[in-house]
Amino acid sequence: MGRILFVASTFSHIRNFHLPYLKALTEQGWEVDVACGGAVMELPHARKLYPIPLEKSMASPKNVTATRQLRRLIRENRYQLISCHTALASFFVRLAVMGMRHRPKVVSICHGYLFDQDTATLKRLVLSTAEAVTAPVTDLLLTMNQWDTQYAAAHKLGKKVAYIPGMGIDPQKLPAVPPERGAQLRNDLELPEDAFVLLFAGEFSHRKSQPVLLEALAQLPEQVYLLLPGQGSELEACQQLAQQLGVAHRVRFPGQVSDMPTWYAACDVVVSASRIEGLPFNLMEAMYYGRPIVASDVKGHHDLLAPNQAGLLYPYGDAAACAQQIRDLLAQPQLRQALSTTARQAVTPYLLPTVLPQVMGQYQQLLD
Repeated sequence: MGRILFVASTFSHIRNFHLPYLKALTEQGWEVDVACGGAVMELPHARKLYPIPLEKSMASPKNVTATRQLRRLIRENRYQLISCHTALASFFVRLAVMGMRHRPKVVSICHGYLFDQDTATLKRLVLSTAEAVTAPVTDLLLTMNQWDTQYAAAHKLGKKVAYIPGMGIDPQKLPAVPPERGAQLRNDLELPEDAFVLLFAGEFSHRKSQPVLLEALAQLPEQVYLLLPGQGSELEACQQLAQQLGVAHRVRFPGQVSDMPTWYAACDVVVSASRIEGLPFNLMEAMYYGRPIVASDVKGHHDLLAPNQAGLLYPYGDAAACAQQIRDLLAQPQLRQALSTTARQAVTPYLLPTVLPQVMGQYQQLLD
């Protein structure tokens, strides 16, 4: 067949979301290489791994070095296709191919633009300009929510713009969890038997907005507890805020966790306060497990929950509105059950067996 290069900011991104695609392409006869920043990780079905010095700051001099390395790598290996992921890596890989006389086809998979209509003007200008500059070498742009799709099409950010329902959550990685395992985790976390448990797993960052959930918790009855697995730059600030609000005894900060299915089994409701999303895996997984959801009304969340009323939405940043939605679920078991049933049904289009053929079909059309 030929060679394909996958590029992302970190190897962990490829490992978490794209191994089924590496496997499918390899089985079709393609040689698949991967170039990423961050710590190198074993990736089944990858022919070669190329560490490149990508850093999250767009202005980092190391990204200039990474662009040069990518350009050299692309020339030497003569790839037929590049599949690029994450905003940072997608920008620099497309920068690398600009001006090439003979360049591969480029697919940019947008996992969520980090801007929308409410983003501060300067930030939006910088991020949207980066997309506009690299649009001429974006042969195919795949987007995951309606706002991004409409924006990309209106601003011609790819020669072709197409919608896909995410990268697909893999049911094989989401086994059924016996109720006793969830009960055991609640016991290990020293939660009262009558605790009404909220869960939000995510990086502690400004974008994820965990302080909104802590402020909402302060407005809720004592039986409501909040689990916040994850790590990140804002973790300590959130721990301090929990103390200041007087809710620290009702919050658990377990750090990074691996067995998410058990955590879903241990909670009553999954919540999110994110400022901006693409199509979040954590909510799709919660839907798969039939957990009621309360989430900020932002792109991505809206796409997943609003069309089928598969969850409750509240205005971003409004802790009082968030608390009221949770209070309604606490008081209405029938509402929790209705949302649970709807969520299980609504998640079907986002499952890997449904999504993978769609994405592979887009690759094939570009290569034909």
